[in-house]
Amino acid sequence: MRTLRVETSRRHFLTGASAAGISLIASRAFADETIDLGLPDGVGTRPIVKNYLGKGPMILQRTRPPLLETPFEVFDKDIITPNDQFYVRWHWANLPGEINADTFRLAVRGQVNTTLNLSLKELLAMPAVETVAVNQCSGNSRGFFQPRVAGGEWANGSMGNARWTGVRLKDVLDKAGVKASATAVRFNGLDEPVVPDGPDFMKSLSIDHARAGEVMIAYAMNGEQLPYLNGFPLRLVVPGWYATYWVKMLNDIEVLDKPDDNFWMAKAYLIPDTPHASMKPGETGIKTVPINQMVPRSFVTNVKNGATVSAGSPLALRGIAFGGNTSVRKVELSTDGGKAWREAKLEIDAGKYSFRRWTAAISPTKGANQILVRCTNSDDSAQPMEANWNPSGFMRNVVEATTVTAS
Repeated sequence: MRTLRVETSRRHFLTGASAAGISLIASRAFADETIDLGLPDGVGTRPIVKNYLGKGPMILQRTRPPLLETPFEVFDKDIITPNDQFYVRWHWANLPGEINADTFRLAVRGQVNTTLNLSLKELLAMPAVETVAVNQCSGNSRGFFQPRVAGGEWANGSMGNARWTGVRLKDVLDKAGVKASATAVRFNGLDEPVVPDGPDFMKSLSIDHARAGEVMIAYAMNGEQLPYLNGFPLRLVVPGWYATYWVKMLNDIEVLDKPDDNFWMAKAYLIPDTPHASMKPGETGIKTVPINQMVPRSFVTNVKNGATVSAGSPLALRGIAFGGNTSVRKVELSTDGGKAWREAKLEIDAGKYSFRRWTAAISPTKGANQILVRCTNSDDSAQPMEANWNPSGFMRNVVEATTVTAS
């Protein structure tokens, strides 16, 4: 995370934010085009939608609440995922029809010396920071779990990498003055349950994590104000942690004097407290903990599984990797089932939490060639060769395999 010194960027955002508001009413142009995501059991066919509330072509997983997946070819174009194709995931469908940026306020309350109700202009007047970080749904790649599990059947596109601009959460908490009794910080947004007894979506971080300096309140994404579907006007950015903590349309921060026991912390988004968050189907009595830090992943992006290539000719490969809760140390490829590995070349480093481009070349032999790609992060955590399993379909990060046929 670095301090943003380009004042014109902040003024540009302020101009946009001072408009009357953002309306939910927009064209939803549905195309006849479909895509096969290659999920097991032949259940991967999805429609491609365009102009869905400001989005470009996206894979439609669900309409209420909106779940839109990024087409995987987008990740081959740049390490930064464009706003109009950045994936969308909401827990409740009751979203505000209009947000007035002039009257919007962010409340900071609870175990603080001074309760705050901050306007966007007041937040923009605070020191700005910027970080490039991957936002990944806890259930990214859930559709590949075997046996199948309930939930959004994502392929590998419920993730994205963006340049986030905003203010440090620590600076906002310091402005309010955190009391010594503070234990956790809970975050809430403008989305609401669609049924009276539905649990309001709220997430929390320990007070130490919240004040460590990396967590931020973002008002801009890739140099533009946050898109409506990605959390306008504010969202929490928690680098290195799964997106469930990146609360969208953030409007309430409550400092607690005890651990948070709300539904979304105590009963939802729990993982087995085991290596790779893995357990056996049907296994019981497993201790669980709230999901937290991401784990390393890597993908081939320029060659599709099942592609036909030329035998004996060099095949240029490229892809992306990210270290999860820390930076990428190395990316390796194997063409013999994982017996031998060789390192790929790492391209520009945009920050420890960012996607990292890698490149390599192989010479395919006639017939089927399986390409394995593995990321190891700077904590020496590497992707496993065997896929994990848990009943929520969380934290998949198995070594990816791409098979090509050379002729």
